[in-house]
Amino acid sequence: MLFGSISYLNLLPFQLFLKKYLQSNSAKMSFRYKRAVPSQINASLQRGEVNAAFISSIHSPKFRCTDLGIIAKDSVYSVLLLPKPQADDPASATSNQLAKQLGLKGRVLIGDAALKYYLEGNEAIDLAKEWHDKNKLPFVFARLCYNKHGEYIKQLSKTFAHNTPKIPQYILKKEASKREIAPNQLKWYLKHIHYQLDWKSKRGLRKFLKKNRH
Repeated sequence: MLFGSISYLNLLPFQLFLKKYLQSNSAKMSFRYKRAVPSQINASLQRGEVNAAFISSIHSPKFRCTDLGIIAKDSVYSVLLLPKPQADDPASATSNQLAKQLGLKGRVLIGDAALKYYLEGNEAIDLAKEWHDKNKLPFVFARLCYNKHGEYIKQLSKTFAHNTPKIPQYILKKEASKREIAPNQLKWYLKHIHYQLDWKSKRGLRKFLKKNRH
């Protein structure tokens, strides 16, 4: 199985879970990763170059998906609109469309670069918060979808939903240092990321996708 992997902080708990899960699973030796930014992973899943991945919500209706996602229930701090000339983030798909749906103009910035920009005290609009303030619903940025090995992926997602790992201190320090932020900032950020799609998240997702069709 080839799994599409995005190396943003918001997926760190899932990546740690996956590593432990595979250590006690017979599929370990046949499990490989393809690392890229979200827009590239979207295309790779569509072409069959990967079998499963967290892909942009805007593309998820094309695939079979689980109830795992990357969800913000209010502010997310890593999907921002900067007060700069209009520009999409080439790494994104969903976030660019979210800004358009909200009728906002500026430069879209996502991922770790956006989080660092926020933590440095720079001015920006949090797009997840804008969505929540307008719709009173969470925003689903990505979903775990697949094109093969469906039963395996569904079982993996259910296991993660009930066993989200605690991140060891040494990994917190390592990841924080790599991204030039403090370990306590990393922990604070992850408290705002949710993974299980509840009824409110699904409602928010349907609303976003419906607006995108018009």
